[in-house]
Order: sequence, then structure tokens, then C-alpha cells
Amino acid sequence: MDRTSIPEDDLSFDGEDVNIVVLRGNVVAEPEIRHFDSGAVMIRYLTTVRVTVPKRRLDVIPVTLWDPPEDLMRRPGTSHDRIWVLGSVQRRFWPMASHDRRRSRIEVVANRIDIGAAGDFQLPFPAQ
Repeated sequence: MDRTSIPEDDLSFDGEDVNIVVLRGNVVAEPEIRHFDSGAVMIRYLTTVRVTVPKRRLDVIPVTLWDPPEDLMRRPGTSHDRIWVLGSVQRRFWPMASHDRRRSRIEVVANRIDIGAAGDFQLPFPAQ
């Protein structure tokens, strides 16, 4: 699947559970780009999103994009850039190095990221 869009067939929910996240916020640290032996590439962003409802707070949210498009690899953004994210919430597990236990992390796994986009971000599904 192309990681920059969601196929329209995936948008008919028919009573199924839905895990869709749309974030607009700020990049707060330099993006981490990792290349794996398998050939996969990952960009990880640490983002902040200010909300005022139900109370004023600043959420810090890790965002991961696998196999990003070439234009994002050339210009992955920098700290303080605005960011739009379309993806889903996922929990990842990995073993701890010296224990028989595992660690986990909840993050947004992105299907699409736009850096520095103004108000022109288009969601890949029709407006209601």
C-alpha cells in the first residue's frame, strides 16, 4: 500500500472499529531517520499538539512514518516546523536487553505527513 494515502475501499466502515488519527501540531525535535538492513526506512518525529478542550494542555506525541516518499526524505523538516499527520494509533513491543520482559510504546504510525503545510492539507476522504 502507498503510505501517502488510504485507498477509498478502506474508508467504508460498515460497523467495524475505526482507528484514524489526524494531527496538526509542531515538530519539537530534529526528525530521526533510520535505515534498516531490510531496506526499510523510518522517520520518527516528536510532535506537540496544543488543545484547550476539555482542558488546556500540551500533548507530546511520537509519530513514525515507514518508507517515506522521496520528497520527505529530501526535506524531512526541522524542529519548530508545523506538521500534519494522518495515521493510526499503534502499540509496539520489543524485548528489554537484559531482562525477560518487554517494553512497549504507543505512537501514531503515519500514512501521510505534510511538513510546513498551511491550511491546504486535504484529507483522503470526503468531507461530511
